[in-house]
Amino acid sequence: MILAFLLVNMRFFRDLIEKRTLKSQIWLFIIFSLFVVIANLTGVEISSSKEIVTPLILTELPQSDSIANTRMLVITTASLTAGPYVGLLVGLVGGLHRVIFGGFSDYFYIVSSVLIGYLIGVLGDKVKKNNLYPSTFWVAVLSFLAELIQMAFIFAFHGFGLIKLIFVPMILLNTIGSCLFIEILKTYLSNERQLRAVQTKDVLELANKTLPYFRHGLDFDSAEHVCKIIKKYTNFDAVGLTDRVNVLAHVGAGQDHHIAGEPVITDLSKTVIASGHEKLAHSKEEIGCPHPNCPLASAIVCPLQVNKKTIGALKLYFCAEQEMTVVEENLVRGLAMIFSGQLAIGIAEQQTSLVNEAEIRALQVQINPHFFFNAINTIGALMRVNVSEAHRALMQLSTFFRLSLKNGQAKEITLKQEKTYVSAYTGIEELRFPHKFTINYQISVPDSTLLPSFCLQIFVENAIKHAFKGRKTGNKIVINLSQKNDYLQILVSDNGVGIKSKILKRLGQEPISESSGSGTALYNLNKRLIGLYGTNSQLHIKTGKNGTTFKTEIPLRQAEKSDFEGQGGAKNENFGS
Repeated sequence: MILAFLLVNMRFFRDLIEKRTLKSQIWLFIIFSLFVVIANLTGVEISSSKEIVTPLILTELPQSDSIANTRMLVITTASLTAGPYVGLLVGLVGGLHRVIFGGFSDYFYIVSSVLIGYLIGVLGDKVKKNNLYPSTFWVAVLSFLAELIQMAFIFAFHGFGLIKLIFVPMILLNTIGSCLFIEILKTYLSNERQLRAVQTKDVLELANKTLPYFRHGLDFDSAEHVCKIIKKYTNFDAVGLTDRVNVLAHVGAGQDHHIAGEPVITDLSKTVIASGHEKLAHSKEEIGCPHPNCPLASAIVCPLQVNKKTIGALKLYFCAEQEMTVVEENLVRGLAMIFSGQLAIGIAEQQTSLVNEAEIRALQVQINPHFFFNAINTIGALMRVNVSEAHRALMQLSTFFRLSLKNGQAKEITLKQEKTYVSAYTGIEELRFPHKFTINYQISVPDSTLLPSFCLQIFVENAIKHAFKGRKTGNKIVINLSQKNDYLQILVSDNGVGIKSKILKRLGQEPISESSGSGTALYNLNKRLIGLYGTNSQLHIKTGKNGTTFKTEIPLRQAEKSDFEGQGGAKNENFGS
């Protein structure tokens, strides 16, 4: 029972019985060997005349006397706990010691102890199946079997007289003792699993409540919210968070001098931040707060690490000088690990967002020059035939770029702004090709609806330049915007000649030089749609002899009322002809 108590109440021994490894088997062999020797030394001596002698410790054993002890109990539990090979070796140690201790007599104890140690270990591994230890029934059966084997050897070498005296107590001792021993181990491990489940639930609940704050980074606001949550759902007297230099938040006892924004003052926290290893403190002196009236008397401080670099510390305090329980230590360690992971995720998300935004900006920059050069070519052509119309086209171009400079850096603009872009573009194209096309808007959403900048303009440009080859009249473009559940469905159709199959597969997926620029514009737009809203918003193209339809669906959102009312539009809008 002492051995069982040590195994379940000391962390070093607990680690040995939870998983069977070479290291654990070596240590268990040493431990059980020590106890099997103690079992021999603390037995009951039985003289040749069957007289019972019960000294505290046996110092010698005459060859004519016998000994009743718990050696077989130790060998049996060693076999059931650590397996047949440990049982065999512990049996060997126990048998050799019994022979040497008994004046080199009764050599059969070596054979019987080794046989029992190995056999019970093998049978125990078979009947336990996928469990760590056999059931109580099988422990009782195997313990009874072990003692029967031992009694068979004793009967063979000492006759029935000694068996008659020791059979019942030895059978009861070994069977009940083994069952109690294994039950203590199983009960503790079961309770520990339940405790870990509760701890895991507590940690996950706290992590779930704190995640929204840590994902925005470690700052004063997020730290204060997190500390308040931990303080509310735990029994700690104070909770603190720091970066590498300053206190970010401190809630509870001592908050009058552990102040957010001021440098970290406790020696304990400084040590943890510098070393990157957790520390426990059981007294005010170990915490090392310079404030004379600081109420904090015990603490656990864990580092917060991202990419193996310490970026701060999580500190939890009690006002009494007390030992941290295993539950409290594991809770704080679990929180520190999850918080570190949350901070790493937040940093990664911020970096990903910055990369995506930079890519989107780059794609937008590519669009403006594309339209600009086409517009210049149009104006240049008009200068040769009609200066006034060229001047009008230049004003349209001015309107377009004035709005581009004002709103071009935005990832999204309103439908009203986008129609102004389309109007500026089509105004220039209509001067060059009068009555060539008409645009029909079929819109059932408000002008404050947000959509990617240049979105409609690119579709219209693509249709004008590529859909109506060889046709001077009767060309139509239909822009349809409607709500579909929580999404804005954008459909831009034309009645043109359609898209060749060899180009269709690549359109929007890669830049296409054959498209004289519009292939690149559609590719950039598709990448922006995916970058802004995900793959569900990528372009879908349906084409045939009767024309082509471009389709995308994006989340339906409206601009803020104040922002929308402050938007200006071009005075010379021309939404159709």
